[in-house]
Amino acid sequence: MNGTEFEPSLLSLLPPIVAIGLAVWTRQVYVSLAAGIWLGWTILSGFNPVSGLAGAIEGTVTVLGEPGNTRVLLFSLLIGSLVVYVQASGGVEGFVRWLEGRRLVSDVRGAGVLAWLIGIAIFIESNITLLVTGAVCRPLFDRYRAAREKLAYIADSTSAPICILIPFNAWGALVLGILGGLGVAQPLQVFVRSMPLNLYAIAAVTLAGFTAWRGLNLGAMKKAEARAAEGVVLSPEGELTVDEAAFEVRLSRQVPPRAFNMVVPILTMVVTMPVGLYITGNGVLGQGSGSTSALWAVIAGNIAAWILMLVQRFASLDELVRLGLKGVEALLGLVLILLLAITLGDVCVRLGTGPYVAEVVRNIAWPVLLVPATFVTAALIAFATGTSWGTFAIMIPIAVPAAQALGLPLAPFLAASLSGGIFGDHSSPISDTTIVASLASATDVIDHVRTQIPYAMIAAAVATVGFALVGAFL
Repeated sequence: MNGTEFEPSLLSLLPPIVAIGLAVWTRQVYVSLAAGIWLGWTILSGFNPVSGLAGAIEGTVTVLGEPGNTRVLLFSLLIGSLVVYVQASGGVEGFVRWLEGRRLVSDVRGAGVLAWLIGIAIFIESNITLLVTGAVCRPLFDRYRAAREKLAYIADSTSAPICILIPFNAWGALVLGILGGLGVAQPLQVFVRSMPLNLYAIAAVTLAGFTAWRGLNLGAMKKAEARAAEGVVLSPEGELTVDEAAFEVRLSRQVPPRAFNMVVPILTMVVTMPVGLYITGNGVLGQGSGSTSALWAVIAGNIAAWILMLVQRFASLDELVRLGLKGVEALLGLVLILLLAITLGDVCVRLGTGPYVAEVVRNIAWPVLLVPATFVTAALIAFATGTSWGTFAIMIPIAVPAAQALGLPLAPFLAASLSGGIFGDHSSPISDTTIVASLASATDVIDHVRTQIPYAMIAAAVATVGFALVGAFL
């Protein structure tokens, strides 16, 4: 039995449910993801566990053969080298001193608001947003004894939610491509009309800003903040997916802290992203390759860091190579988790997990329920599969044609699909953005999920009520 022969059923839900349940219960993300992959391939192999193991191994290799996946993994590794370079060159310390010298950041509130503002300002690519926010703000959060979990929450809630509200980036390119493939006459106009209706994204960003400004602590975040106030950065049960010590590097020469040693590489990376989208899209930003552009961007950032350090004679060529490899090594754990998460997503595609969930609620006919049902369905798919992009690819081709068939406006259904994908992605411990947010903030993945859930649920409740009201007026 293979993925093309499998008829989606309740069994399609088992692998992601097992992976998520084990991750929350055991806190062993590697083992949990691997178990979900093995179970999925065992189902695909006619419940033969030995064939399932062989299929899981081969499935992982197949995922690596997909260029887009390989680019994401390379991007993640090279981010490690960039973080080491901006640390070693005194860039991060210089930027922090520059902020404090001008009294732009002098307390916990300032650090939180800065993290929120960075998340809003860098809307080109979600992983870039997360990693820049973490690199700049983690030292400030540690200095003012604020919980790294809160930094992870603020970063996570201003990365994907902001990116999905902008048409001209990798996220917008994906959505516009799907709409164009469905034959929607004016996909950009539909996307723009959906932006003010993307209620979860708007609620998540707004709540994150309020939390940063007012220090709102809900649920497990209270315990995390109390622990951080005592100078303990990690919970007793937590463990890092990244070797944090690897980023604390020093060059053989004395390096004066200089903010531009961080600002220039990061700006280079941010500027290169839309340039990459323009080039790969043959002059059309909305048709560019997000994974290719992100990889080009991080390579450009590394090159800029190299040039700065060589010109200032901080390091030799040999030292730069060794530093870069140290940064890559520090992120191997993260990349392994990303690889396993991508592989589990591939298994879910073969099992038809997303289409099965969508089919369960497909026959709801009343607009007042259709729009919030679209949001909830997308959220369930994203939570189970750990991917917002995969959810968009599943839900938009279902929701938009359904709206067309009923003679209803497309924008609310597109917005509900996008909002649900973002919410489910935020809430899932197997999501790549959840993992990268934890990495960037140097905190435990499960701790991040547990502390973020109350905020995500509030934003989701607001969105659900809002979508019901939108549906009532259709």
